[in-house]
Amino acid sequence: MTTNIRYIGVNDHDIDLFEGQYTVPNGMAYNSYVILDEKIAVLDTVDIRKCDGYFANLESALAGRTPDYLIVSHVEPDHASSVKCFTQKYPSVKIVGNAKTFQFLANYFDLSASEQVVVKDGDTLDLGAHKLTFILAPMIHWPEVMMSYESTEKVLFSADAFGKFGALDVDEDWDCEARRYYFNIVGKFGVQVQGLLKKAAGLEINTICPLHGPILTDAIPHALNLYQTWSSYGVETQGVFIAYASLYGNTRQAALKLKELLEKRGCPKVAITDLAREDMAEALEDAFRYGKVVLAASSYNGSVMPFMEDFLHHLKGKNYQKRTVALMENGTWAPSAAKTMQALLEGMKGIAILEPVVTIRGALKETDLPALEQLADELMK
Repeated sequence: MTTNIRYIGVNDHDIDLFEGQYTVPNGMAYNSYVILDEKIAVLDTVDIRKCDGYFANLESALAGRTPDYLIVSHVEPDHASSVKCFTQKYPSVKIVGNAKTFQFLANYFDLSASEQVVVKDGDTLDLGAHKLTFILAPMIHWPEVMMSYESTEKVLFSADAFGKFGALDVDEDWDCEARRYYFNIVGKFGVQVQGLLKKAAGLEINTICPLHGPILTDAIPHALNLYQTWSSYGVETQGVFIAYASLYGNTRQAALKLKELLEKRGCPKVAITDLAREDMAEALEDAFRYGKVVLAASSYNGSVMPFMEDFLHHLKGKNYQKRTVALMENGTWAPSAAKTMQALLEGMKGIAILEPVVTIRGALKETDLPALEQLADELMK
Protein backbone atom coordinates (compact mmCIF):
# COMPACT_ATOMS: atom_id res chain seq x y z
CA MET A 1 0.00 0.00 0.00
CA THR A 2 2.52 2.59 1.23
CA THR A 3 5.99 2.48 2.76
CA ASN A 4 4.60 2.24 6.28
CA ILE A 5 1.17 0.65 5.78
CA ARG A 6 1.22 -2.88 4.40
CA TYR A 7 -1.45 -5.30 3.29
CA ILE A 8 -1.02 -8.73 4.90
CA GLY A 9 -4.35 -10.41 4.11
CA VAL A 10 -5.05 -13.71 2.36
CA ASN A 11 -7.39 -15.15 -0.26
CA ASP A 12 -9.66 -18.13 0.38
CA HIS A 13 -10.65 -20.30 -2.58
CA ASP A 14 -11.54 -23.30 -0.42
CA ILE A 15 -14.68 -21.80 1.08
CA ASP A 16 -17.99 -22.94 -0.42
CA LEU A 17 -20.46 -20.79 1.54
CA PHE A 18 -19.64 -17.50 3.25
CA GLU A 19 -21.38 -17.23 6.63
CA GLY A 20 -22.68 -20.72 5.88
CA GLN A 21 -25.22 -19.32 3.39
CA TYR A 22 -23.83 -17.13 0.59
CA THR A 23 -22.27 -18.68 -2.50
CA VAL A 24 -18.83 -17.28 -3.31
CA PRO A 25 -17.75 -18.77 -6.64
CA ASN A 26 -14.73 -16.48 -6.75
CA GLY A 27 -13.71 -17.06 -3.14
CA MET A 28 -13.23 -14.50 -0.39
CA ALA A 29 -10.50 -12.16 0.76
CA TYR A 30 -9.75 -11.77 4.46
CA ASN A 31 -7.96 -8.45 4.76
CA SER A 32 -5.50 -7.42 7.44
CA TYR A 33 -3.09 -4.49 7.60
CA VAL A 34 0.01 -3.50 9.53
CA ILE A 35 1.24 0.02 10.28
CA LEU A 36 5.02 0.17 10.75
CA ASP A 37 6.09 3.10 12.93
CA GLU A 38 7.82 3.67 16.26
CA LYS A 39 5.04 1.43 17.52
CA ILE A 40 3.60 -1.29 15.27
CA ALA A 41 -0.13 -1.84 14.99
CA VAL A 42 -1.76 -4.78 13.22
CA LEU A 43 -5.36 -4.29 12.20
CA ASP A 44 -7.33 -7.55 12.47
CA THR A 45 -6.47 -11.17 11.77
CA VAL A 46 -8.07 -13.68 9.37
CA ASP A 47 -10.10 -16.87 9.36
CA ILE A 48 -8.21 -19.52 11.32
CA ARG A 49 -8.28 -21.84 8.29
CA LYS A 50 -5.93 -19.44 6.49
CA CYS A 51 -3.74 -18.42 9.39
CA ASP A 52 -0.51 -19.99 8.06
CA GLY A 53 -0.42 -17.74 4.99
CA TYR A 54 -1.46 -14.79 7.12
CA PHE A 55 1.34 -15.20 9.65
CA ALA A 56 3.84 -15.67 6.82
CA ASN A 57 2.71 -12.34 5.34
CA LEU A 58 2.88 -10.66 8.74
CA GLU A 59 6.38 -11.95 9.52
CA SER A 60 7.61 -10.77 6.13
CA ALA A 61 6.23 -7.27 6.76
CA LEU A 62 7.62 -7.13 10.31
CA ALA A 63 11.14 -8.06 9.17
CA GLY A 64 12.10 -9.22 12.63
CA ARG A 65 10.19 -6.63 14.65
CA THR A 66 7.40 -7.41 17.10
CA PRO A 67 3.91 -5.88 16.96
CA ASP A 68 2.90 -3.63 19.85
CA TYR A 69 -0.84 -3.57 19.20
CA LEU A 70 -3.47 -5.80 17.63
CA ILE A 71 -6.57 -3.78 16.81
CA VAL A 72 -9.72 -5.89 16.63
CA SER A 73 -12.25 -4.05 14.48
CA HIS A 74 -14.75 -6.89 14.33
CA VAL A 75 -15.03 -10.14 16.29
CA GLU A 76 -16.80 -12.20 13.62
CA PRO A 77 -14.73 -15.39 13.20
CA ASP A 78 -13.71 -14.68 9.60
CA HIS A 79 -11.65 -11.81 11.05
CA ALA A 80 -10.95 -12.75 14.65
CA SER A 81 -10.58 -16.53 14.83
CA SER A 82 -6.78 -16.17 14.61
CA VAL A 83 -6.60 -13.69 17.52
CA LYS A 84 -5.70 -16.34 20.08
CA CYS A 85 -2.95 -17.72 17.83
CA PHE A 86 -1.72 -14.14 17.43
CA THR A 87 -1.45 -13.64 21.19
CA GLN A 88 0.36 -16.97 21.55
CA LYS A 89 2.82 -15.98 18.86
CA TYR A 90 3.28 -12.44 20.21
CA PRO A 91 2.50 -12.68 23.96
CA SER A 92 3.50 -9.08 24.67
CA VAL A 93 0.99 -7.61 22.22
CA LYS A 94 -1.74 -5.31 23.52
CA ILE A 95 -5.21 -5.98 22.13
CA VAL A 96 -7.14 -2.82 21.29
CA GLY A 97 -10.91 -2.85 21.17
CA ASN A 98 -14.00 -1.37 22.73
CA ALA A 99 -15.92 -2.76 25.70
CA LYS A 100 -18.12 -4.97 23.52
CA THR A 101 -15.07 -6.23 21.62
CA PHE A 102 -13.70 -7.88 24.73
CA GLN A 103 -17.11 -9.10 25.80
CA PHE A 104 -17.50 -10.89 22.46
CA LEU A 105 -13.91 -12.15 22.35
CA ALA A 106 -14.53 -13.84 25.69
CA ASN A 107 -17.34 -15.80 24.06
CA TYR A 108 -14.81 -17.38 21.71
CA PHE A 109 -11.38 -17.32 23.37
CA ASP A 110 -9.57 -17.25 26.70
CA LEU A 111 -7.43 -14.13 26.24
CA SER A 112 -6.82 -13.28 29.88
CA ALA A 113 -3.04 -13.38 29.39
CA SER A 114 -3.10 -10.50 26.89
CA GLU A 115 -3.16 -6.85 27.91
CA GLN A 116 -6.37 -5.09 26.90
CA VAL A 117 -6.65 -1.47 25.75
CA VAL A 118 -10.31 -0.45 25.88
CA VAL A 119 -11.15 2.52 23.65
CA LYS A 120 -14.23 4.67 23.18
CA ASP A 121 -15.52 6.62 20.19
CA GLY A 122 -13.04 9.35 19.28
CA ASP A 123 -10.12 7.94 21.30
CA THR A 124 -6.72 7.95 19.61
CA LEU A 125 -3.67 5.72 19.51
CA ASP A 126 -0.32 7.37 18.80
CA LEU A 127 2.13 5.14 16.91
CA GLY A 128 4.70 7.87 16.18
CA ALA A 129 4.27 9.50 12.80
CA HIS A 130 0.90 7.78 12.46
CA LYS A 131 -2.11 8.35 14.71
CA LEU A 132 -5.28 6.27 14.72
CA THR A 133 -8.67 7.65 15.75
CA PHE A 134 -11.32 5.07 16.59
CA ILE A 135 -14.84 5.40 15.23
CA LEU A 136 -17.43 3.16 16.83
CA ALA A 137 -19.82 1.79 14.21
CA PRO A 138 -22.29 -0.43 16.07
CA MET A 139 -24.55 -2.66 13.95
CA ILE A 140 -22.46 -2.31 10.79
CA HIS A 141 -23.11 -5.11 11.18
CA TRP A 142 -22.36 -6.38 14.73
CA PRO A 143 -22.67 -4.30 17.93
CA GLU A 144 -18.92 -4.20 18.62
CA VAL A 145 -17.74 -3.00 15.19
CA MET A 146 -15.34 -0.10 15.11
CA MET A 147 -13.32 1.61 12.42
CA SER A 148 -9.95 3.34 12.56
CA TYR A 149 -8.92 6.54 10.78
CA GLU A 150 -5.21 7.13 10.23
CA SER A 151 -4.76 10.89 9.91
CA THR A 152 -1.22 11.08 8.46
CA GLU A 153 -1.89 9.09 5.29
CA LYS A 154 -5.64 9.67 5.51
CA VAL A 155 -6.66 6.02 5.51
CA LEU A 156 -10.01 4.73 6.77
CA PHE A 157 -9.89 1.13 7.98
CA SER A 158 -13.59 0.48 7.50
CA ALA A 159 -14.20 -2.99 8.98
CA ASP A 160 -16.94 -4.74 6.96
CA ALA A 161 -18.20 -1.52 5.35
CA PHE A 162 -17.27 -1.03 1.68
CA GLY A 163 -16.41 -4.70 1.35
CA LYS A 164 -17.47 -7.26 -1.24
CA PHE A 165 -17.55 -10.96 -1.97
CA GLY A 166 -14.65 -12.40 -3.98
CA ALA A 167 -10.93 -13.04 -3.59
CA LEU A 168 -8.47 -10.33 -4.59
CA ASP A 169 -6.77 -12.45 -7.24
CA VAL A 170 -9.98 -12.53 -9.32
CA ASP A 171 -10.96 -9.62 -11.54
CA GLU A 172 -14.68 -8.91 -11.29
CA ASP A 173 -17.11 -5.99 -11.21
CA TRP A 174 -17.00 -4.24 -7.83
CA ASP A 175 -20.57 -2.92 -7.91
CA CYS A 176 -22.25 -6.27 -8.43
CA GLU A 177 -20.55 -8.21 -5.64
CA ALA A 178 -20.40 -5.21 -3.30
CA ARG A 179 -24.15 -4.75 -3.76
CA ARG A 180 -24.91 -8.42 -3.07
CA TYR A 181 -22.62 -8.27 -0.04
CA TYR A 182 -24.14 -5.03 1.28
CA PHE A 183 -27.82 -5.94 1.08
CA ASN A 184 -27.42 -9.48 2.37
CA ILE A 185 -25.04 -8.69 5.22
CA VAL A 186 -25.38 -4.99 6.10
CA GLY A 187 -28.66 -4.05 4.39
CA LYS A 188 -30.88 -4.22 7.47
CA PHE A 189 -28.89 -1.47 9.15
CA GLY A 190 -29.42 1.48 6.81
CA VAL A 191 -29.91 3.96 9.66
CA GLN A 192 -26.57 3.01 11.17
CA VAL A 193 -24.82 3.25 7.79
CA GLN A 194 -26.30 6.70 7.30
CA GLY A 195 -24.77 7.71 10.62
CA LEU A 196 -21.39 6.40 9.50
CA LEU A 197 -21.58 8.34 6.24
CA LYS A 198 -22.18 11.54 8.20
CA LYS A 199 -19.06 10.85 10.24
CA ALA A 200 -17.07 10.03 7.10
CA ALA A 201 -18.13 13.32 5.49
CA GLY A 202 -16.00 15.14 8.05
CA LEU A 203 -12.86 13.18 7.19
CA GLU A 204 -10.37 13.61 4.39
CA ILE A 205 -10.07 10.08 3.04
CA ASN A 206 -7.50 9.06 0.43
CA THR A 207 -7.84 5.31 0.94
CA ILE A 208 -10.49 2.96 2.28
CA CYS A 209 -9.25 -0.39 3.60
CA PRO A 210 -12.15 -2.81 4.16
CA LEU A 211 -11.93 -6.26 5.75
CA HIS A 212 -13.15 -7.87 2.52
CA GLY A 213 -12.56 -6.85 -1.08
CA PRO A 214 -10.13 -4.46 -2.73
CA ILE A 215 -8.56 -1.35 -1.23
CA LEU A 216 -10.38 1.70 -2.59
CA THR A 217 -8.68 4.90 -3.80
CA ASP A 218 -9.99 6.45 -7.02
CA ALA A 219 -13.32 4.61 -6.58
CA ILE A 220 -14.06 6.20 -3.19
CA PRO A 221 -16.60 8.82 -4.44
CA HIS A 222 -18.42 6.12 -6.42
CA ALA A 223 -18.54 3.79 -3.40
CA LEU A 224 -19.75 6.56 -1.10
CA ASN A 225 -22.52 7.49 -3.55
CA LEU A 226 -23.69 3.90 -3.78
CA TYR A 227 -23.66 3.51 0.00
CA GLN A 228 -25.73 6.69 0.27
CA THR A 229 -28.33 5.22 -2.10
CA TRP A 230 -28.27 1.76 -0.58
CA SER A 231 -28.46 2.84 3.06
CA SER A 232 -31.33 5.26 2.38
CA TYR A 233 -33.18 2.48 0.51
CA GLY A 234 -33.19 4.59 -2.63
CA VAL A 235 -33.54 3.32 -6.19
CA GLU A 236 -30.21 2.61 -7.84
CA THR A 237 -31.39 1.47 -11.29
CA GLN A 238 -34.53 2.41 -13.18
CA GLY A 239 -36.40 -0.66 -14.31
CA VAL A 240 -38.44 -3.64 -13.11
CA PHE A 241 -37.36 -6.77 -11.28
CA ILE A 242 -39.54 -9.88 -11.73
CA ALA A 243 -39.14 -12.71 -9.21
CA TYR A 244 -41.17 -15.86 -9.82
CA ALA A 245 -41.81 -19.25 -8.21
CA SER A 246 -43.48 -21.66 -10.61
CA LEU A 247 -44.80 -25.20 -10.07
CA TYR A 248 -44.99 -26.51 -13.63
CA GLY A 249 -43.71 -23.63 -15.70
CA ASN A 250 -47.01 -21.82 -16.31
CA THR A 251 -46.28 -19.00 -13.86
CA ARG A 252 -42.82 -18.77 -15.43
CA GLN A 253 -44.42 -18.29 -18.85
CA ALA A 254 -46.60 -15.50 -17.50
CA ALA A 255 -43.56 -13.81 -15.95
CA LEU A 256 -41.63 -14.07 -19.23
CA LYS A 257 -44.60 -12.66 -21.14
CA LEU A 258 -44.73 -9.67 -18.78
CA LYS A 259 -41.00 -9.15 -19.33
CA GLU A 260 -41.58 -9.16 -23.09
CA LEU A 261 -44.41 -6.63 -22.79
CA LEU A 262 -42.30 -4.32 -20.63
CA GLU A 263 -39.39 -4.45 -23.06
CA LYS A 264 -41.73 -3.65 -25.98
CA ARG A 265 -42.81 -0.57 -24.03
CA GLY A 266 -39.23 0.60 -23.68
CA CYS A 267 -38.60 -0.32 -20.04
CA PRO A 268 -34.92 0.60 -19.48
CA LYS A 269 -34.12 -2.68 -17.72
CA VAL A 270 -36.08 -5.83 -16.88
CA ALA A 271 -34.34 -8.32 -14.61
CA ILE A 272 -35.93 -11.68 -13.92
CA THR A 273 -35.12 -14.58 -11.61
CA ASP A 274 -36.39 -18.06 -10.83
CA LEU A 275 -36.46 -18.18 -7.03
CA ALA A 276 -36.30 -22.00 -7.02
CA ARG A 277 -33.16 -22.26 -9.15
CA GLU A 278 -31.14 -19.08 -8.87
CA ASP A 279 -29.16 -17.52 -6.05
CA MET A 280 -31.51 -16.14 -3.38
CA ALA A 281 -28.89 -13.58 -2.36
CA GLU A 282 -28.78 -12.18 -5.90
CA ALA A 283 -32.58 -12.03 -6.00
CA LEU A 284 -32.57 -10.03 -2.77
CA GLU A 285 -29.91 -7.72 -4.21
CA ASP A 286 -32.06 -7.02 -7.29
CA ALA A 287 -35.15 -6.42 -5.18
CA PHE A 288 -33.28 -3.55 -3.50
CA ARG A 289 -31.67 -2.34 -6.72
CA TYR A 290 -34.87 -1.60 -8.65
CA GLY A 291 -37.77 0.62 -7.64
CA LYS A 292 -40.50 -1.65 -9.06
CA VAL A 293 -40.79 -5.35 -8.34
CA VAL A 294 -43.16 -8.01 -9.63
CA LEU A 295 -43.77 -11.08 -7.49
CA ALA A 296 -45.23 -13.96 -9.50
CA ALA A 297 -46.03 -17.21 -7.73
CA SER A 298 -48.16 -20.33 -7.83
CA SER A 299 -50.63 -20.98 -5.05
CA TYR A 300 -49.63 -23.87 -2.81
CA ASN A 301 -51.36 -25.56 0.12
CA GLY A 302 -53.73 -22.63 0.54
CA SER A 303 -50.76 -20.28 0.66
CA VAL A 304 -47.89 -19.58 -1.75
CA MET A 305 -44.94 -21.49 -3.18
CA PRO A 306 -42.36 -21.93 -0.38
CA PHE A 307 -39.57 -20.33 -2.41
CA MET A 308 -41.59 -17.12 -2.69
CA GLU A 309 -42.53 -17.20 0.99
CA ASP A 310 -38.87 -17.68 1.89
CA PHE A 311 -37.88 -14.79 -0.38
CA LEU A 312 -40.37 -12.45 1.29
CA HIS A 313 -39.14 -13.44 4.75
CA HIS A 314 -35.59 -12.64 3.58
CA LEU A 315 -36.74 -9.21 2.38
CA LYS A 316 -38.46 -8.44 5.65
CA GLY A 317 -35.39 -9.53 7.60
CA LYS A 318 -33.27 -7.08 5.60
CA ASN A 319 -35.62 -4.13 6.27
CA TYR A 320 -37.03 -3.99 2.73
CA GLN A 321 -38.95 -0.77 2.10
CA LYS A 322 -39.91 2.12 -0.21
CA ARG A 323 -40.83 0.01 -3.25
CA THR A 324 -43.74 -0.44 -5.64
CA VAL A 325 -44.71 -4.11 -5.84
CA ALA A 326 -47.01 -5.82 -8.33
CA LEU A 327 -48.51 -9.25 -7.66
CA MET A 328 -49.22 -12.09 -10.05
CA GLU A 329 -50.69 -15.37 -8.84
CA ASN A 330 -51.59 -18.72 -10.36
CA GLY A 331 -54.24 -21.01 -8.92
CA THR A 332 -56.33 -23.65 -10.64
CA TRP A 333 -59.29 -23.72 -8.26
CA ALA A 334 -58.66 -21.44 -5.24
CA PRO A 335 -55.88 -18.89 -5.90
CA SER A 336 -54.20 -17.99 -2.62
CA ALA A 337 -50.74 -16.73 -3.59
CA ALA A 338 -51.57 -13.02 -3.95
CA LYS A 339 -53.39 -12.83 -0.62
CA THR A 340 -50.48 -14.54 1.13
CA MET A 341 -47.85 -12.35 -0.54
CA GLN A 342 -49.78 -9.19 0.28
CA ALA A 343 -50.06 -10.21 3.95
CA LEU A 344 -46.29 -10.72 4.11
CA LEU A 345 -45.64 -7.38 2.43
CA GLU A 346 -47.85 -5.54 4.91
CA GLY A 347 -45.16 -6.00 7.52
CA MET A 348 -42.70 -3.90 5.48
CA LYS A 349 -42.39 -0.12 5.40
CA GLY A 350 -43.54 2.00 2.49
CA ILE A 351 -44.58 -0.81 0.16
CA ALA A 352 -47.17 0.25 -2.42
CA ILE A 353 -49.15 -2.63 -3.97
CA LEU A 354 -49.81 -1.91 -7.62
CA GLU A 355 -53.12 -2.69 -9.28
CA PRO A 356 -54.25 -4.82 -10.97
CA VAL A 357 -53.38 -8.06 -9.19
CA VAL A 358 -53.14 -10.57 -12.03
CA THR A 359 -54.65 -14.04 -11.53
CA ILE A 360 -53.82 -16.89 -13.92
CA ARG A 361 -55.71 -20.16 -13.71
CA GLY A 362 -53.40 -22.89 -14.92
CA ALA A 363 -51.78 -22.24 -18.30
CA LEU A 364 -51.36 -18.75 -19.71
CA LYS A 365 -54.14 -18.08 -22.23
CA GLU A 366 -55.08 -15.33 -24.66
CA THR A 367 -57.76 -14.21 -22.24
CA ASP A 368 -55.02 -13.45 -19.67
CA LEU A 369 -53.17 -11.04 -21.95
CA PRO A 370 -55.30 -7.93 -21.33
CA ALA A 371 -54.55 -8.09 -17.61
CA LEU A 372 -50.82 -8.50 -18.32
CA GLU A 373 -50.95 -5.60 -20.78
CA GLN A 374 -52.65 -3.43 -18.15
CA LEU A 375 -50.06 -4.39 -15.54
CA ALA A 376 -47.24 -3.57 -17.95
CA ASP A 377 -48.80 -0.16 -18.58
CA GLU A 378 -49.01 0.53 -14.84
CA LEU A 379 -45.40 -0.51 -14.29
CA MET A 380 -44.28 1.93 -17.00
CA LYS A 381 -45.88 4.93 -15.30
